[in-house]
Amino acid sequence: MELGSLADQSKATFSLSDEDHTLANAVRFTLNQDPRVTFCGYSIPHPSDNRVNIRVQTTGDPAREVLKDACQDLMLMCQHVMKNFDKVVDDFKMSQHVKVEDRWPW
Repeated sequence: MELGSLADQSKATFSLSDEDHTLANAVRFTLNQDPRVTFCGYSIPHPSDNRVNIRVQTTGDPAREVLKDACQDLMLMCQHVMKNFDKVVDDFKMSQHVKVEDRWPW
């Protein structure tokens, strides 16, 4: 849900259900890397409520578009990490396989 002004789309608060610090902090970090963002922060209204409010203020671009771009950037970062992690795990497994064969030649 988006809470903001129709007159000034550069400021808005987005309420995300069923989320916590994990996603909110990652989105906040990504938003703060964007030069169009003048302020970004998040809050969790109550610990028993699985909801996160993310406040975005920009230099003039619509906050909704900036948040969308940040989410896409975060998704690309996660894909990059996953790809590299999978490669390192595969490399490790291959090195362990070679070491086992070296120890047991039969």
